[in-house]
Amino acid sequence: MSSFTWQKAVATVALLFGILTIFSGGNVLFGPTEARTAAGDYVPFVVWFNFLAGFAYVIAAVGLWLNKAWAIWLASLIAMATGVVILAFAVTVIGGSAFEMRTVGALALRFLFWTVIALALRGRTGQAG
Repeated sequence: MSSFTWQKAVATVALLFGILTIFSGGNVLFGPTEARTAAGDYVPFVVWFNFLAGFAYVIAAVGLWLNKAWAIWLASLIAMATGVVILAFAVTVIGGSAFEMRTVGALALRFLFWTVIALALRGRTGQAG
């Protein structure tokens, strides 16, 4: 698989990830009471971050699809911001706040996903402008 084809595949996954993130976060924040209940002991700032980051995921996906150099910088920014949220989440949990274990996994997945994109595609975008 060529690197450009691989990049298009990553862009597609990133776009789907972004759309799903916006939908799931938006459902907890703005949806019915049942959605908040189903979310369990969620940490509000994490849900807000994920919801807003979903829009950045979509923008980064478009940039990756179009082979724009700024998309790698955005992927790096998303990874770094997620890292900061992970630290804030850890402090919150250590402070005794209730949380869902699936939040730990979701944050780890998001951080890993965007870090891998930023590192793997360094130097591959921007050739087309």
